[in-house]
Amino acid sequence: MGGRGWERMPTVRLGGAGAASAGVASRRREAAELRQVSSQTVRLGRVQPQAPSHRTIYCNDREANNIARFKGNSISTTKYNVLTFLPKGLFEQFRRVANLYFLMISILSTTPISPVSPVTNVVPLSLVLLVSLVKEAFEDWKRFQNDTAINSTPVDVLQGQRWESISWRKLQVGDIVRVKQDGFFPADLLFLASTNADGICYIETANLDGETNLKIRKALERTWDYSLPEKAAEFKGEIQCEQPNNSLYTFTGNLVIESQTLPLSPNQILLRGCSLRNTEYVVGAVIFTGHETKVMMNSMSVPSKRSTLERKLDKLILTLFGGLFLMCLIGAIGSGIFINRKYYYLGLFGDVEDQFNPNNRFVVAILTMFTLITLYSTIIPISLYVSIEMIKFIQCTQFINKDLHMYHAESNTPALARTSNLNEELGQVEYIFSDKTGTLTRNLMEFFKCSIGGEAYGTGITEIEKGQAQRTGKKMNEVNRSESSDTAVHEKGFNFDDARIMCGAWRNERDPEICKEFFRCLALCHTVLPEGDESPEKITYQAASPDEAALVTAAKNFGFFFCRRTPTTVMVRESHVERMGNIQDVSYEILNVLEFNSTRKRQSVVCRYPNGRLVLYCKGADTVIYERLADANQDIKRLTREHLEQFGSAGLRTLCLAYRELTNDLYEKWNEKFIQAKSSLRDREKKLDEVAELIEMGLILIGCTAIEDKLQDGVPACIETLSQAGIKIWVLTGDKMETAINIAYACNLINNDMKQFIITSETDAIREAEDKGDPVEIAHIIKDSVNHDLKRCLEEAQQYLHISGQKLALIIDGKCLMYALDPNLRVNLLNLSLNCSSVVCCRVSPLQKAQVTSLVKKGARKITLSIGDGANDVSMIQAAHVGVGISGLEGMQAVMASDFAIAQFRFLTDLLLVHGRWSYTRLCKVITYFFYKNLTFTLTQFWFTFQTGFSGQRFYDDWFQSLYNVIFTALPVIIVGLFDKDVSASLSKKYPELYKEGIRNMFFKWRVVAVWAFFALYHSLIFYYFTTAASQNGHNSSGKIFGLWDVSTMAFTCVVVTVNLRLLMACNSITRWHHLSISGSILAWFVFIFIYSGVMTPYDRQENIFFVIYVLMSTFFFYLTLLLVPIVALLGDFLYLGVQRWFFPYNYQIVQEIHRNELEGTSRTELLEIGNHLTPDEARSYAISRLPREKSKHTGFAFDSPGYESFFASQQGVFAPQKPWDVARRASTRSKRTSQR
Repeated sequence: MGGRGWERMPTVRLGGAGAASAGVASRRREAAELRQVSSQTVRLGRVQPQAPSHRTIYCNDREANNIARFKGNSISTTKYNVLTFLPKGLFEQFRRVANLYFLMISILSTTPISPVSPVTNVVPLSLVLLVSLVKEAFEDWKRFQNDTAINSTPVDVLQGQRWESISWRKLQVGDIVRVKQDGFFPADLLFLASTNADGICYIETANLDGETNLKIRKALERTWDYSLPEKAAEFKGEIQCEQPNNSLYTFTGNLVIESQTLPLSPNQILLRGCSLRNTEYVVGAVIFTGHETKVMMNSMSVPSKRSTLERKLDKLILTLFGGLFLMCLIGAIGSGIFINRKYYYLGLFGDVEDQFNPNNRFVVAILTMFTLITLYSTIIPISLYVSIEMIKFIQCTQFINKDLHMYHAESNTPALARTSNLNEELGQVEYIFSDKTGTLTRNLMEFFKCSIGGEAYGTGITEIEKGQAQRTGKKMNEVNRSESSDTAVHEKGFNFDDARIMCGAWRNERDPEICKEFFRCLALCHTVLPEGDESPEKITYQAASPDEAALVTAAKNFGFFFCRRTPTTVMVRESHVERMGNIQDVSYEILNVLEFNSTRKRQSVVCRYPNGRLVLYCKGADTVIYERLADANQDIKRLTREHLEQFGSAGLRTLCLAYRELTNDLYEKWNEKFIQAKSSLRDREKKLDEVAELIEMGLILIGCTAIEDKLQDGVPACIETLSQAGIKIWVLTGDKMETAINIAYACNLINNDMKQFIITSETDAIREAEDKGDPVEIAHIIKDSVNHDLKRCLEEAQQYLHISGQKLALIIDGKCLMYALDPNLRVNLLNLSLNCSSVVCCRVSPLQKAQVTSLVKKGARKITLSIGDGANDVSMIQAAHVGVGISGLEGMQAVMASDFAIAQFRFLTDLLLVHGRWSYTRLCKVITYFFYKNLTFTLTQFWFTFQTGFSGQRFYDDWFQSLYNVIFTALPVIIVGLFDKDVSASLSKKYPELYKEGIRNMFFKWRVVAVWAFFALYHSLIFYYFTTAASQNGHNSSGKIFGLWDVSTMAFTCVVVTVNLRLLMACNSITRWHHLSISGSILAWFVFIFIYSGVMTPYDRQENIFFVIYVLMSTFFFYLTLLLVPIVALLGDFLYLGVQRWFFPYNYQIVQEIHRNELEGTSRTELLEIGNHLTPDEARSYAISRLPREKSKHTGFAFDSPGYESFFASQQGVFAPQKPWDVARRASTRSKRTSQR
């Protein structure tokens, strides 16, 4: 029954097609029956209801379409609406453990067992929630305004026989609309008619993929007449198409009009978000609306990423929970033991409340536990998350986005932080995964060399060839340009010179006919659109990729000028064909275009010459073309293969060109199958590929092209700097192994001093298996080979590391990588890779890029960064901890999926070594300081508990506790998180080894937390016992002894002053903002207490401290305590920081000492420049003699220390051996020895 149901679906559609003009009533019945059939069918197959696999749309008939209840065209990108904002917003906030904890504490504080007023916990929680919700509301309001503007955009819709303007939101599926030039398409449209000849239009897809190249779209010839409203009103077609999906580049459907079924392809679809160019207006029928349009279905948010530091912060919060529980448990046990009627002055006789009933000590202990939880709740810093969010947001918007060092003037592109969650992650990256084309290279393609009929042409020398010559010591004599100036041409996309084939000289070559085929293949096999005047000097080419534009430009310079295109013809102005100097315009009919995709890796066109000759021209990757060549011409194949290897080793991108002569009978039979595949509603792309295979065979090789893609500026220097910073860089590319290796050499990723491990599928055993064609045997042999190679390389790598310490490099191709990622082999792959300084993966797919990234991220638990510029890099970018997109020439899809966007690879130096490192050090300081100040405050309350019989009596006033985190200590820590700077940006790049402290997480280890915890314990003891002991014999001016609120106010004053001054001691740089925030916070406390103590209301417990501050400030005790307590408390910190800086300095502290008295931007590199007249030993001795013998400006101690010497020497590339009398042992020296062990 289920099978019959599914079989009936097409039958119903065909019936609807036949009755396309039978009236509205019949259409309603058709639609109702279709919906009924599809729903019944799905229920039979599955328990859950499922939408039908296709949809039927009746054009220009709203009533018939209403039955299907298609979605409207209004869009909403907001997270909330008026009803859901409060519940959903609060839910989002309480997903955070700290906020949920404080909600529970606030609820507990309203019960009788709470020693503090509810305001103590409710006020800070309310402030935090208010700030967060206002931020959410503001962001959502901006989204709402943007949505409203888009939904209100006017568009012309056919009403009767005239165009009427309505807003986008009122548009419905099936409507006929008119879009004018430079206008945006309001929905996904079926292109019906255009004002241009032959029903074509030009669109720009920049909003979809960032590509500014114009694309051509062509309407079906059957609908060209529907451009006028009177004619369009007669259009009553029926569209049968796929359900809405997120595939931007595919579309499957049919148009049924007057019983005729016409296949639809992506060429007839105009997607929402694209704009119309060079066309007066177009007419289209709405297919998908609103959130069902392809662009909206692609607008997925970037996967939510949490930084490693934030996950470690969760562990610290859990540790604080443990500390809180322990403190409460001690208090609860003490309360159960202490409670006794012998303390008659407590009045525990008769009926007493359960919390103080000596008859039930267990209940006393339990209730005291809850009491103390509310009392000690401040140990968890409630304002920490809000402060961190604020700091990260400002770091992104004001520092990263506005850094002129990361601004690319040529493209007017600044750096862009698309998320503020991962700032500090940039300071801990250990592995970078990079694409090659457009990321390391410029993606500006130039036709550089070629091979035609087994003869290589082109005299230029690439940057990589020059680099190879320098490494091997060879001299390369480049052709003198002045001698070949008559034939040399250099324009955008073309940098070629060879007098043998320029200016018609190809007619004198050994085989001019094959040269002619080569040039015609370049001029005809493409999808390029010409723009401007039809003259070689003024014409511009709009191409889908820079490679295509370069090839067409090459054809023009060889005398085959592609000057005009119509939907069915290509006009080529050919020179020197019949005879030298002869120029003629030749029109070639383009019968079929077999488009390029990542699976086919080739593109073909079937064209008819004016004389009737039928030819298939094909261009594609060498591996794909060679598989489809005829058996003849073995010499040309061999020679071309050699040229391909030569071009690849020079770092050039290669394509093979081939052709095939076709007979009319063969073409007609094949074309029938092609039309059937093109009309198929199911698996159309697969069927088209299968049909293409039938004709793309028996090809004759013409030759190959070689295109140069030069390195971006500053890439080698950037990679060298990042390597010195301890970052390992992997290149993942789809290029051939030779090309990838030479690019790696050119950008200093690999050098001759490295031991290279190469794992490739290009071995004799694997080739023999591939010749036999048994896929099972091929897989078995490759897997065994990869397994053997991995084990061998791993053993050799361990030997090299233990014996010589030589740097290692791994090169592996895509086929081998596929098997190396097998669960049984991936451990060996990971171990080998982690031992290598550089890894190059060639011929890899986008999925493999993501798998390699995940392997290191999850297997090695290292922090990873992926950087790329194309759509094929999106999966890799999303798989890494941090994704960086290059806003280059391959569109904006990589940028849209990234966390950070930059214009050039070299900007990674500033992004990581400057902003990343600063963010990491600042946030570590913010988090540990928060931990310290809250622990200090809570422990003073804890010590007081021991003197109150563990009763839960509060030491501080409720408002003191409420405002401690949100007013009196809030602003200074934010200022430190924004402006603290250990070394300047230039020094961060000059000493890249400073970055290793972030990789090793030196500033957020448990040891660092323990030091802060120790001083919190020490300070709390000083605050509590100094103030209480000093006040035991004290009295005010009226002779009264000091009470609880006098002592607690004095202690709280000392706490506020001391913790703010302690933050000042932790600062590396002090600005006016530090002074203002710290003095302002202390002043805010005094202003508050003056006002608070001067007013009394009978409705709360404020009367406890009425006039207290005035009484205190009238005594000498107050001023003496305020002077001595902070000094005694901070004396220990001062001694610890001094000893640490003297004998155990961090790397950044050494750099601070060197440049203590230097102005920003001065350089000391001149001190280490060595003259060429010195021998290597003399040069090293001279360099070491000029290294700083550091005198610390902070301590007065002078060192002549090999520890310092080795640090500076390693920065300058000078070898300085360690000596046994190394006194000042630095952290970097210890870590280096540890790594060697």
